[in-house]
Amino acid sequence: LLLAQKDAGEGVAMNNLNSILIEGHLTQEPAVTTLPSGTMVCRFSIANNRYYRNTAKALVNEVSYIDVETWGALAEGCAKYLYKGRGVRVVGRLKQDRWQAKDGKQHEKHLVVAEHVEFHPEPKPGGNESTADTDEPIELPVDVEIEGEAKIGEKVQRKKGK
Repeated sequence: LLLAQKDAGEGVAMNNLNSILIEGHLTQEPAVTTLPSGTMVCRFSIANNRYYRNTAKALVNEVSYIDVETWGALAEGCAKYLYKGRGVRVVGRLKQDRWQAKDGKQHEKHLVVAEHVEFHPEPKPGGNESTADTDEPIELPVDVEIEGEAKIGEKVQRKKGK
């Protein structure tokens, strides 16, 4: 099993596993930015719930809020179909951003760079069943990662069922 690769006299290079699979519901409308190159970036945050019983046998809901970033064609699909409250399953990689504020304080933030997004079926008005032809989630294709930074731009307004 080859785990490392020698790189032309510069030592050993090795990739580490960095893979995230998470489900949740959007906490707000997605934010979309188009870079000067024309590449679209869509950012959204999801709430992920974990339920467990504490030592007193009481049910506890632990909520984690996860920021997600999508690029290119995947971002276009997310901007078109996602809205606050919509359920999603995201597969991607964890990314850590670090920066220094104007006051000199160091900051860091973790986010998921999505490579695959599935949309949970939409509920029918007045019910819990899907409006789609099947109850299968909608899948978007894996997108090519594009390097670059973008600031969060305008929020895309989406309505349920659109």
